[in-house]
Amino acid sequence: MDTLNDLAEDLKLLGDKTRLTILILLKEREWCVCEFVDLFDISQPAVSQHLRKLKSSGLVKEQKRGQWVYYSLNIVDKPHVKVILNLTPNASDLLLHLNKPSNAVCCE
Repeated sequence: MDTLNDLAEDLKLLGDKTRLTILILLKEREWCVCEFVDLFDISQPAVSQHLRKLKSSGLVKEQKRGQWVYYSLNIVDKPHVKVILNLTPNASDLLLHLNKPSNAVCCE
């Protein structure tokens, strides 16, 4: 039953538009927290809350570099998430739809 509970929890996480968008973007490259703040026009604590939930579920991993934290996709053991993300648009199409550039210079 743990597998069913894990699946339900992952689907709940994917049900949030911001978190789903984060995962779609992470399909192609790692992203810094500051880039997500700029992209979503929400506060850094709000972005960090979304990322914390994704990290605690094992969907993303983080790497600290100086003062910035970079996130990457971590779905090796999550085939159901892979299937869902394969059905989503690619990051460049998503960014075009959001009318946002593909990268920020905030953390350099």
